[in-house]
Formats: sequence, C-alpha cells, structure tokens
Amino acid sequence: MIPLKDIVPAATNTINTKFILLDKGNVGQDGKETTCLALVADETASLHFQLWGDECCFFEPGDIIRLTNGIFSYHKGNLVLRAGKKGKTEKTGEFNMVFVETPNMSEIKWGIDPNNPRKFVQESVISPHSTIFPPLP
Repeated sequence: MIPLKDIVPAATNTINTKFILLDKGNVGQDGKETTCLALVADETASLHFQLWGDECCFFEPGDIIRLTNGIFSYHKGNLVLRAGKKGKTEKTGEFNMVFVETPNMSEIKWGIDPNNPRKFVQESVISPHSTIFPPLP
C-alpha cells in the first residue's frame, strides 16, 4: 500500500492504497455517468477522490476504502485519484483511522521532470488544504 503523500500524477493504473472518506461533494453528471468528488485522507496526506456511478451513493464520510489499481491524474482540469476502468474500490471499515488533512496532494502544482519527461515533480503548493472542501473544524 502506497501512502497518499507518495502518490504522483501518472497515466497508469498502479496505485494501491487505503484511506478514509472525509467529505463528499454534490452528485452530478459527467456525460451519461454519475460522479461525485470526495476528500479522502490517510496518516500522511489528503487528496481529491473521484467517485463514479454507484460509488457516489455507496460510500459515505467515515468509510475506510481500499483502492486497487487506481490512477492519479487530471480529469476535467482537476487532479484526482480514481479507480478508473481498471481499478477497484471496496469498503474495509468505518471511522477508525488516523488521518491528516495537509498536505493536500491535489492542491500541488506538478510539472514535467526535466530529467525524465515521462514523470512529474512537485513545482509549488497551490494550497496546503483542499480549496474545494474547507478544513474540518
């Protein structure tokens, strides 16, 4: 399992991780598909997680989720973690997980690595926390 702080943008479905769902945005439509953006975290960082279809209603704040073969990439201009077509999400528990809200890996500006144009490196922090989901009190 990879900690959220170690996830970098890539166009491959290779991310296996576990996190707690902190907050969910409104359910909407992305073409024909139902979608919902969520804020998730583990003990190292937080990020935005894109829920699709039935996941939007199935997962609730406080759920602990295991993601297998996920992808962290841009979707409609937002850097999000998602299962994609090859990945799998499953609920493994509720409420009992240590987490932090900062840094938010989706709020980091990433650029092409000058030493390897197929990889990304952190350039700057847009915001230390989510600008979509305000910090919890």
